[in-house]
Amino acid sequence: MSRVDELKGLVEDVSAEMEKFYDKGNKAAGTRARKGLQDLKKLAQDIRLEIQAKKNEG
Repeated sequence: MSRVDELKGLVEDVSAEMEKFYDKGNKAAGTRARKGLQDLKKLAQDIRLEIQAKKNEG
């Protein structure tokens, strides 16, 4: 379940940066949000591959 916690933490971080960008106009937060979203995409793909491999094992 550590992957789930990692995913939740990343979503919370991105959410906080997006709030700073949209509500406060902080442009640096927008850059951090974009990076976080890219990391989220990569993590999601890694999790998808793990699930597929586990499914194919048994």
